[in-house]
Order: sequence, then C-alpha cells, then structure tokens
Amino acid sequence: MHDNGEERTDIIVLVDEEGVEHDFALVDRFQVDMAEYAILVPVIYTEEGTNGEAVDFEDEAFIFRIDLDDGEEMLVEVEDEKEWHQVASVWEERVQNIGYEEDDDLL
Repeated sequence: MHDNGEERTDIIVLVDEEGVEHDFALVDRFQVDMAEYAILVPVIYTEEGTNGEAVDFEDEAFIFRIDLDDGEEMLVEVEDEKEWHQVASVWEERVQNIGYEEDDDLL
C-alpha cells in the first residue's frame, strides 16, 4: 500500500482458536458488490535488518470479508467457494491494473 508516495505495510494481528497471535500484512482492501474485503499475507520475521527483525512475507494470501460488529470492524475469513472465487477474481484484476507483479502463488 502507498501513503504519500511512500510504500507502507499495515500489520494486523489475528488470534487463532488456541489463542496464538499471528501477524499479517494488509496487502489490499476493496469493495465487491455491497461487501468490503481485505487481502492479508502472513508475515515472517527474520534476524536480519536494522532493527534486528526484517519482515518477509509468505507466498500465500488469505481473503477476509470485513463485517461490522457493534460498529467495530471484524475480519471473517471467506470460506464460501463461490464468494472466494468472485473476490479473488476482482483482486487479480486489481493487481493487474495497479501494476503489481502478479504472483500465482498468492492465490
């Protein structure tokens, strides 16, 4: 994502069923029909870099629908196959239009 012409990565922390936290990078956020979606990629931390931790990203991306719960945004992983394919198709088109390098492993 870009902010004032500079590359910026938003990190989102999700907690799994066992209470373990996982960091994800927000790759894209967009609307399809009347719903809003987020594309998240798991973050990998390494020992390299200036702050002792460099960030890398896994090749796998996840599609989440952004639902509202009492006015707060909540991420819900898209598990419905038809919905997933529709959103993935829109995202692939966005990737091509924005000029990102397309990586088939992300879908």
